[in-house]
Amino acid sequence: MSISTNPAPARTDVPLASSPATAEASAASAAATDRTVRRAGIMVAAGTLSWVTGLALVGNTPESSIGITIGDLSALPFQIGLFALVGAQLKTRATGVSKIARGMLRVEYVLLTLATVWTVLHGAVPAFRDDLWLAILDAFWPLSMLGMAIIGVKVAITGRWRGPARGWPMVAESWAPVTVPVFVAVGGTVALVVAIGHLLVGYLALGLILAFRPELTRR
Repeated sequence: MSISTNPAPARTDVPLASSPATAEASAASAAATDRTVRRAGIMVAAGTLSWVTGLALVGNTPESSIGITIGDLSALPFQIGLFALVGAQLKTRATGVSKIARGMLRVEYVLLTLATVWTVLHGAVPAFRDDLWLAILDAFWPLSMLGMAIIGVKVAITGRWRGPARGWPMVAESWAPVTVPVFVAVGGTVALVVAIGHLLVGYLALGLILAFRPELTRR
């Protein structure tokens, strides 16, 4: 009879229990992420309602100076909401974990910044409205919205966000590809109705999803 002095091999079919400190840290991190996402959702929803109100009051192409100011500055909270949305997407790595995936969100920050500068100056300083440099800066409004559309597709493909949070960014952020062709083709009341309706179905709904179900953005 022989006696073995080798220790019994450790079992690999039983998961290691996390320490209380690790579990607490994980819970704190999840709570912080949820707060960021919830705040972004509230800002997106509120900003969308602000822009919708401006569009309802003065339309897509207001002619008076005060109308232009109302139209521009009512869109400013919407753009601020987009900054919060992109920040939440960065925090949750919604577009993926690669440098390129995260880099596209940082590029969107730049586009949004330039678009927001145009919004403030065009809305608040009528004397600048006919300047060439401001007309060039105006291009970053549609470019920023096109960037959001690309991000929406990437979020859906990547699948780090779950449930309605996965597909709804693609719906919301298709605003420019949907509404701009309608505006060019028919304009007028039809384009205005499409623009407002898409904002409500898209960005307002997305904001509410993130505000009420932030856990869907945690992987």
